[in-house]
Amino acid sequence: MRALSIRVPAALGLLLCPLFSFAQDAVAAVPVADTGDTAWIIAATALVLFMTLPGLALFYAGLVRAKNVLSILMQCFAITGVVSLLWLAVGYSLTFSDGGAVQGFIGGLDKAFLLGVSRESVTGTIPESLFFMFQMTFAIITPALVIGGFAERKRFSAVLGFTVLWSLFVYVPLAHWVWGGGWLAQLGVMDFAGGIVVHVSAGASALVCALVLGKRRGFPHTAMTPHSLPLTVAGAGMLWVGWFGFNAGSALAANGSAGMAMLTTHMGASAGALSWMFVEWKKYGKPSTLGVVTGMVAGLGTITPASGFVGPLGAVAIGLIAGSVCFFATQFLKRRLEIDDSLDVSPVHGVGGVIGSLLTGVFAAVSLGGTGFTVQTSIGAQLAVQALGVLAAAAWCALLTWAILKLLSAFVRLRVGEDKETEGLDLAEHGERGYSP
Repeated sequence: MRALSIRVPAALGLLLCPLFSFAQDAVAAVPVADTGDTAWIIAATALVLFMTLPGLALFYAGLVRAKNVLSILMQCFAITGVVSLLWLAVGYSLTFSDGGAVQGFIGGLDKAFLLGVSRESVTGTIPESLFFMFQMTFAIITPALVIGGFAERKRFSAVLGFTVLWSLFVYVPLAHWVWGGGWLAQLGVMDFAGGIVVHVSAGASALVCALVLGKRRGFPHTAMTPHSLPLTVAGAGMLWVGWFGFNAGSALAANGSAGMAMLTTHMGASAGALSWMFVEWKKYGKPSTLGVVTGMVAGLGTITPASGFVGPLGAVAIGLIAGSVCFFATQFLKRRLEIDDSLDVSPVHGVGGVIGSLLTGVFAAVSLGGTGFTVQTSIGAQLAVQALGVLAAAAWCALLTWAILKLLSAFVRLRVGEDKETEGLDLAEHGERGYSP
């Protein structure tokens, strides 16, 4: 009996072992956030928001005339609030959820207001709430970039209305196409951190805004020099640092891809700054502070789509090309075409985004030190896909931006009157002065 009493529990234990094993496997299958990845993306999210506030806000504020400095700061802060709430309401869901019948073009509303997203929800190896926040910072900075195209002349109410419509009908579908599993992603378009989604879209939209609203009074015959280069340089430094979160954070993990993206970002920015500086030095006899920081931004914008796919030498090549090409694009746009893109969004971010997106299809090749292509098997094939992505994005953004401006103009006057433009938007729109008289 004693032997039997021992054998029965032992036999039951052996029978239950598979059940215990199954239960352990089930627990192990539940996705759990990685603490290292989570910590890095928390930091990266803060860095990308830091790019808009105060980085871009100060960069742009220093570039405008003193009578408009507060209007730029106000627009950056207001855009941050507006886009954040839109992203929570529907933006995130439309970008990153299944679109059902329209899959490939736009997402659905199953995650509107983050319904069903809890503290335990995970995307990849990070909490979904953090993924939401990180992607939200990209949705914020993109329309904030666009304001450079119409700075010093657009009414604040029109800026708010434009931000809402542009975010929903331009940015969200494009982000879904590229990052949300949409049709461009399915074709194999490579955009690591926003060359197409952020920079091409902002550049194309800013150009249309500049054309629709028209030139500032006195442009191009009246000098409209930056009122505070120290503010601009301070903002540029913040952009440089914040861009590490923008690009390296797009790896969505604390890994070698993030490390290489950080390295290539820095090399692209350095090469872009020096390239612009030397071209300007050669052309005008003196290197300018404004030139070197603008070249740095051009280098950063251009390396963005390639940052996680290329090696450091590829990044240097991309930065050198960016600095020189964006310099001549700026000269051509303002001096030859006399288009008043106030803060050079289209020739710097737009042209830079195009160059970087195309060159991703070259320098991502394994033979050139890159990671290789995601779907295509040759440089020519990947270049064709990249070109299609750039053309589709530029056309979509330009057309929809024009339509949004025309729709808005039926309800609200887009541009301040001549007397208010002369007075400055700080007083005319906000009743405040940036500096004591």
